[in-house]
Amino acid sequence: MADAKVTVIARARAKAGLEEQLRQEITALIAPTRAEPGCINYDLHQSASDPALFMLHENWVSMHALEEHLAMPYLEAFKAKAPDLLAEPLDLSFWTMI
Repeated sequence: MADAKVTVIARARAKAGLEEQLRQEITALIAPTRAEPGCINYDLHQSASDPALFMLHENWVSMHALEEHLAMPYLEAFKAKAPDLLAEPLDLSFWTMI
């Protein structure tokens, strides 16, 4: 299973008034993440009914590639800022395509 492709759904809720700042911080992650060799796609969405809620839909060639992504300096920098921007902890779920 370690070599199987993995899908990640990441949900982030901005603190009140910080929606645009969170959007900018996540948007800054897109280009470097898409350039990673294991990234298939990395797509940011904002809820149509709740502008504070963001969702990343990610696909990776393997769990190993995802683990390398999670250790990238730009992602570590985002994780350090997250407590100031997020109303609740980042919600990550991991999926395997059937």
